[in-house]
Amino acid sequence: MATQTVAFPDHQHAGDDGAVRYSLSARDSSDGPQRGNKLRTTHNCLHDSDRIIGICAAVEIVLDFIRTADLGDLALRFRDLETRTALESAVEELELLSKQLYSENLAPRDELHRVSMFEEIVGMSPALQAALSRVVKVAATDSTVLITGETGTGKELVARAIHRRSRRASRAFVAVNCAAIPRDLIASELFGHEKGAFTGALQRRLGRFELAEGGTIFLDEVGELSPETQVALLRVLQEREFERVGGRERIQADVRVVAATNRNLTVAVADGTFRQDLFYRLNVFPIEVPPLRDRREDIPELVEHFIGRYARKAGKAFRRVSKRTLDHLQSYPWPGNVRELQNVIERSVIVSDTDEFIVDKSWLSAAPKIESQFGLSSTLAVHEKAIIEDALRACGGRVFGPSGAAAQLGIPRSTLESKIRALKINKSRFRTRTAKRS
Repeated sequence: MATQTVAFPDHQHAGDDGAVRYSLSARDSSDGPQRGNKLRTTHNCLHDSDRIIGICAAVEIVLDFIRTADLGDLALRFRDLETRTALESAVEELELLSKQLYSENLAPRDELHRVSMFEEIVGMSPALQAALSRVVKVAATDSTVLITGETGTGKELVARAIHRRSRRASRAFVAVNCAAIPRDLIASELFGHEKGAFTGALQRRLGRFELAEGGTIFLDEVGELSPETQVALLRVLQEREFERVGGRERIQADVRVVAATNRNLTVAVADGTFRQDLFYRLNVFPIEVPPLRDRREDIPELVEHFIGRYARKAGKAFRRVSKRTLDHLQSYPWPGNVRELQNVIERSVIVSDTDEFIVDKSWLSAAPKIESQFGLSSTLAVHEKAIIEDALRACGGRVFGPSGAAAQLGIPRSTLESKIRALKINKSRFRTRTAKRS
C-alpha cells in the first residue's frame, strides 16, 4: 500500500512550529466499516493509557492547526488536486481516529491476553482454592469486589482473574495503584481533567474511569485514598457518574470496580480515616487472599514455577532442587509472601553455577520477622476496645455530655459512636440504674 507524506508549511496562525507532518496510507474509495476496520488493525499496538492519552492530544493539536489554517486559505499552496485530496483525506482520517481512540479505549486491551484465567496463580492448597472458588462465583456478576490480604499475596492477579472470567473480559482492565499517585493528582488520574483545570493542564485528559469504560477498574491500595477522593469514588459507586476535574459535564460510568487493600478497613473506619459508607459500598463481595505461610504445601509448586521462568531468561537449566533448600523454604514464615519468594528464587537463579538449585539460607534468616499488618491491626483493635469499654464503664455507659465517655477520651461523640459500632461494643451493659433513669 502506497504511503504519502503531507507537509503543512508555516502559517500565520500556526505559531512557531515549522511544518507539521504525518503519514497516511492510501485508501480505497469505499468508506464505512472497511475503513474503520483498517484503522482498528493499524492502531492495535497501543499498549497503555498514557500512550493513548498522548496520541489523543497529538491528534487534537494537528486538527486544531488544520482548522485554524482553513483549507480554503491553502488553495494557492496546494494547486495539485491529488495533494489537496490527500490533505482532505488526512483530516477525515484524523477525525475518525480521534473519535475511535476516545470512544473505544484500545489502550490496555493487550493486557487481557497476557495471562489465562489462573495461569499466574499457582497452587492447589485448600486455603487458595477457597479464595479461587469465590472468584469463580463473583466473576460472572457485576458486583463490586474488595480483595484483602497481606502485601505480596497476589491481589492484582486475583483481580485480573475476576475480570477475565466476567462478561467484560473483552474490554479494558485498568489497574491503578492509589498509594503510588500523589494525593493532589489522584482525582485527575481517576476522573480526568479539562484543559486549564489547574496549572499545567494544557490538554483535556481522560481519567482511568473513562479508559476502563465497559470494562474493569482495579483500585489497589484503596485504603490510601484521601477523604476528598473517597467522596468522589463514593459518588461513582452510588450514582454511576462523575465529573472531570475542572469540568461540569456529568459522565456516565459503565465500569466494574474491584478494590484491594492490605489494611484493615474496619479499623480505619473506626479511626475515622476511611469513610464508613464507602467501605460498605466496596465490601459487597469480600475475598481474602491467604498469606503464603497458610499455604505452605504450595511452595514446591511455586518454586518450580519461578525456577522455570527465571532459568529460561538466564539461559540456565536445573536438574533438581536441593532437599535442604526446599525444607528451608517451607519452614520460613515469608513475611513478604509470594513476592518475597519470587525475589529469592530469581536471585538464586542468577548466582547458581551448578545444575542443582540451592538457596543461600542466610537470605532467609536475615529477613525481618515482622508481624503482619492484619495481626498488628487486630492487636490495636483489642487494646482500643478495652480502653473504650473502661471509659464506658467509668461513665455508666453514657457516651456524650460533660460526664460522657467521649469527653473523657477527648474525642468527638460521632467518632466514639463509630468506633463502638465497628468494634461491636454493647454499651448498654455498662449503663448504671441512674444512667438508665436519666
